[in-house]
Amino acid sequence: MGLISAQTILTSISLFHITLAFFFITNPATIADQGVVWLMGEAMGLPHSRHFDTQSPATAFLGIVLGLWGLTDLVSLSMPEEIAMIHHWGSQVPLRLTCSFFLTLYSFFFSASSPLYDSATPSGGKFSHPTTSSFGGQYAAKDVAGDWGWGGDALKNRVFFTFMFVETFSWFWVYLALKEEQVDIYKRAAQRREKERESF
Repeated sequence: MGLISAQTILTSISLFHITLAFFFITNPATIADQGVVWLMGEAMGLPHSRHFDTQSPATAFLGIVLGLWGLTDLVSLSMPEEIAMIHHWGSQVPLRLTCSFFLTLYSFFFSASSPLYDSATPSGGKFSHPTTSSFGGQYAAKDVAGDWGWGGDALKNRVFFTFMFVETFSWFWVYLALKEEQVDIYKRAAQRREKERESF
């Protein structure tokens, strides 16, 4: 068994979602101004989105969704261990890990800072480090006008990338912890069944 159990990590992720929900509803600028968001955004050359500077219906909706997501995840942890950890989270974790991984890749590799686009790095060649100022005009014009083309273009910013990166890391950690604890959970469930048979 690992140093931190899967249930503890899942509880932490749920509380993280509830905390984010609170800030998205009350003051989304606190999330956009976090050091880790700035650091990840600058490292990956992703633009700052001005839509997180003030409250909006979209951030309030996001806050409600994250809050409900966190609460339902907390409630699922109150189920019996075998049902919660093996059956429920055994199917949820790989799905959430896969989705967050591909959304992280999408947020970076299809943004203007992607090394796949030559135009994003005018000073250097392919795979040279982009700066946010090299494509800031294009992104800022879309940001102000609200002309994103399709909804997925609005996901190419540092807040979304950082959130999905943290989600990917967290769900991968839960996946490893669950795989490690699976045998112990089955053993405890078998012991419980044996005791129930003896009591009858």
